[in-house]
Amino acid sequence: MSSYPVFGATRLRPPPSSFGPLGSGSGAAAPAGAGVADEFDSELWELPRPSRQGRTVTLALLLAGALASLAMVFALRRDVAYTLVSGTPTDLGDLRRVSPSALSASDNGFVRADGLLGAAGGIRYERPLRDDTFRALPVVGRDASQAVWVEIRVPEGEESGRWEPPRSFAGRLFRMDHAGPRHRGLPGAIERATGTRVPEASFLLVDGEEPSHARWALVLAALFLGVAMGNVAAMVRLARRVD
Repeated sequence: MSSYPVFGATRLRPPPSSFGPLGSGSGAAAPAGAGVADEFDSELWELPRPSRQGRTVTLALLLAGALASLAMVFALRRDVAYTLVSGTPTDLGDLRRVSPSALSASDNGFVRADGLLGAAGGIRYERPLRDDTFRALPVVGRDASQAVWVEIRVPEGEESGRWEPPRSFAGRLFRMDHAGPRHRGLPGAIERATGTRVPEASFLLVDGEEPSHARWALVLAALFLGVAMGNVAAMVRLARRVD
C-alpha cells in the first residue's frame, strides 16, 4: 500500500456526479445518464447572496398586495353572496306599507314590489362605459326615517320630458349602509344633490338586478383571492432560509 503527502488542499463541496457512493473511496465516475442538474457550478456558488434590504422590500410589497387583494374580496362579499340566493323573488307587496322587519328579512335578497316613486328628491346619474342613465327615486308615502329608494335604469334614447318611472319592480334589495362598491357613494350623492339626509336604515331596491347578473363579483373575488394566495406563496419561498 503506497501513500503520498497532500499540502495546501482546500475543502470544497464536491460535485455529486464526480464520485461514487459515499465512503467507497474508489473514485469511480458517476453512472452514465446522470442528470445535468446535479453538476456543480462554481461560478454560481461564488455569486454573492442577495441583499437583506432588497429581500425585505420585496416581502413588504408582496404583503401589501396580498392585503389589498383580501380587502377587495371582503368588499365584494355581499355581491358574491347575492349570486347564491334563489332566482325566485320574494313578494313584498306595496312598498309604502311594508314593515321594516320585512325589509330587514329580505336584505341582500331578490324581491318583487310595487310602489309610487316621487321625482322630488330623486337624482340622475351615469356610469362609465354605459350609454344608459340611472335614477334613484324615493318611494312616496313612507316615513322619512324608514325611507326606501329604487334605482331605475333608463335605456338610451328613452329619457325625455314625458318619461315616467315604473310602478312595479323586481331586483336586489339592500340597506344603503351595507352597499357594495357600485353603490357605496350613492347616499352621499343624494344628500349633496337634495340637501336631505339619508337615514342609516334606508333601503335601496335595484330594479332589474337578478342574482345571475352579479356573477361578475364572483369572478372578481376569485381573481383577487388567487392574487393574494400567489403573493403569500411567493413570500414563503422568499423568506425560506437557504443553506
